[in-house]
Amino acid sequence: MASCLVLAGVPAAALAQPAAVAVQPISGTRLDVVATGEVNRVPDLAIISAGVVTRAPTASAAISQNAQQMQRVVAALRRAGVAERDIQTSSINLNPDYRYQENQPPVLTGYQASNQVTVRFRNIAESGEILDALVLEGANQINGPTLTIDKPEEALDEARRGAITTARARAQLYAQAIGKRVGRILSISEAGGYGPRPMEIMVTGARMGVAADAATKIVPGEQTLTVSLSVSFELE
Repeated sequence: MASCLVLAGVPAAALAQPAAVAVQPISGTRLDVVATGEVNRVPDLAIISAGVVTRAPTASAAISQNAQQMQRVVAALRRAGVAERDIQTSSINLNPDYRYQENQPPVLTGYQASNQVTVRFRNIAESGEILDALVLEGANQINGPTLTIDKPEEALDEARRGAITTARARAQLYAQAIGKRVGRILSISEAGGYGPRPMEIMVTGARMGVAADAATKIVPGEQTLTVSLSVSFELE
């Protein structure tokens, strides 16, 4: 019974504390190195802004004409096999147009309506042909593309492994120079901002009348993905 009374007097927080883990002290020399791993990949995703700009004497006419033209543009994207999740409205604007003359008040001449969609092309090889089709359907404002890698984690993991290999090789170089050997790794930290960095390429804006022998081509090239690590070693 006495043992029960002793346990009841112990605070619950003290009972919940985990056992302390002994940290092995550093017996050698601490070496901190920064290493970078890089891999190259061909971009597999093109992001393009496409839209329609219309002008009319009245706001309602400008909006109506714009909506009709934009419906044809979006329909062309769907016919080309672009998924609904890859088409997103990015902006809709209506602004008055004025004529300005010196020493005269501005004169309202009409209205300008614009509608932009952001489109993700997952087949870059076909994206140029789709852009030409959009122009034929009424798109008169095209910007981009931004080329990037859709799922970069696998490539980044490869870069991480390369960075660790580089860090260990560099630690061995220092260790040999001072007559020691590389022991355990004390810590690893990863710096941010490793990409991939999107690449922007300007294609022709609105090409009114696309020639059959002058199709738009988008060349993806390569992108470099980089991971930077700070690694601490113990030299024994």
